[in-house]
Amino acid sequence: MSTGGGDAPGLNAVIRAVTLTAAKRGWECYGIRDGYNGILYPERYPEGGVFRLTLDRVRGIAHLGGTMLGTTNKGNPLHFPLPQADGSVRHIDRSDDIIDYFARQGLDALVAVGGDGSLAIAHELHKKGLRVVGVPKTIDNDLDKTFTTFGFDTAVEFATDCIDRLHSTAESHQRVMVVEVMGRYAGWIALHAGIAGGAHAILLPEIPFDLDKVVAKIRHRDLLGRMYSIVVVAEGAAPRDGQRVVLESGNAGHAERLGGIGEQVARALGERTGKDARAVVLGHLLRGGSPTSFDRLASLRFGTAAVRALAEGRSGVMVALGYPDVNCVPLEEVAGRMKSVPLDSDTVQTARDLGICLGD
Repeated sequence: MSTGGGDAPGLNAVIRAVTLTAAKRGWECYGIRDGYNGILYPERYPEGGVFRLTLDRVRGIAHLGGTMLGTTNKGNPLHFPLPQADGSVRHIDRSDDIIDYFARQGLDALVAVGGDGSLAIAHELHKKGLRVVGVPKTIDNDLDKTFTTFGFDTAVEFATDCIDRLHSTAESHQRVMVVEVMGRYAGWIALHAGIAGGAHAILLPEIPFDLDKVVAKIRHRDLLGRMYSIVVVAEGAAPRDGQRVVLESGNAGHAERLGGIGEQVARALGERTGKDARAVVLGHLLRGGSPTSFDRLASLRFGTAAVRALAEGRSGVMVALGYPDVNCVPLEEVAGRMKSVPLDSDTVQTARDLGICLGD
């Protein structure tokens, strides 16, 4: 099995669940280090880029954050970087090397744990003949065909706790606090944490925002004697007349890095309201720590379901949380697709009915 892309609370629980469920069927389970780098860069791992996952190795890891296998978002075998003599880099497809490795080692199937990028790679490996079952992982909750992904609940709980803490300091100093959260091009974390944490404005990638609306909300609160405001901003949010803020452009095999919109919004709100406005970027804090009980249980359910799917002869599928059961959906219906926040959803309507400004 492999864990690729960004880390998320619950990865170790999936690893434990897959290992235990496989062992119960008399199967051997192996872990690939750092996505697929354990196969593509064997020289980096003198102790072995692929190693046996035994019951002893996975004992007591379900509550731990991170992943004992390691992960990377720069190890795409479909766009493998090959340095050239002139110092440039050419990208080649090394997916056949993954297929050949599995054949040489007598490995029968792959459990690929990851987000949209990792599952897109898994889908390509499946099309080349490898037996593959995917497990949906991302704190962003932006994978299609599953009610939720593990890691999301933990990220929302931490973000909500941070927003809760900011209320007291913002009120004490009569400040505007702008909280930037992860989520890439989807606003799930911002929306859920913002509502739960009592934010007064929430800016989502799905709704290009008009800053005048946020300024009006802040001034209205001031008139009511509520001299502070909390604004939650998703990292992929963008003004109606502008672009999202990008820290680093993407290239072959690498996604662009978002971030900085929180500081931009805080600066603009401070200038236009005359209030002291501060930005807080939660960033990678959202990825760390132990998974919540919901995420831990979801991870264990996903891991066991992945092995059951292989035992049933399935391949080219992703285990997904329907409601209330875990089921299987074709990878081709997931790869390359993103689940945005539906603007007509009950959760968005809840925000509007509570008087939260969404920037429109």
